[in-house]
Amino acid sequence: MLHQDIESMQNHESFARIVQEIKQMREDCIEEMKQSNFENLQQVSGKIIAYDSILELTNWEKISKRFLNL
Repeated sequence: MLHQDIESMQNHESFARIVQEIKQMREDCIEEMKQSNFENLQQVSGKIIAYDSILELTNWEKISKRFLNL
């Protein structure tokens, strides 16, 4: 059922903008990781993994191809 809901939302540009924001948050974490000390590294890595999971679940590549201006 979750996949059906996501497939339905993939048809809306507003959903694409939300997922694009998640992708940007992931990129921000990668930049943060470069400056993190050892203690914060695990926390930042966990965020990146979570964002990756969301992007995979929402099929970001398909959405970004559909809404090329994003």
